[in-house]
Amino acid sequence: MTARPSTQTMKPATAAKKLGVYLEATPASFREGSVSRAELNALQTDPPAWLAELRRNGPHPRQVVAARLGVSIAGLARGGITEPLTTEQIDALRQEFPEWLRRERATQAEVRKESARLRARDAERAAAGS
Repeated sequence: MTARPSTQTMKPATAAKKLGVYLEATPASFREGSVSRAELNALQTDPPAWLAELRRNGPHPRQVVAARLGVSIAGLARGGITEPLTTEQIDALRQEFPEWLRRERATQAEVRKESARLRARDAERAAAGS
């Protein structure tokens, strides 16, 4: 007896997160039902017009907004950004470069610097221990 492989599915919210798009901006046909792994792969390799448009112009979810601004998601919240932003709004924030954005980018740079220091320290310890 051979077992048929089951189709792995995910909720639309999970698929939207993996695609890097804001769920509420996706078409109703995407938000209703579930998305199979094969469908997700097809969307990633050959995105339909609506997906390409969302990725290009938004609105973008918080993780995408944070990445494009070079800050953490918590930094967005501290800066008062709680709603999804469009690419145009993100570009306007970059041009305006408010004080909170300057401060959060500096904080993010310090976090990256400390992470790199800890990785180097751990690598040295591993090399010395072997």
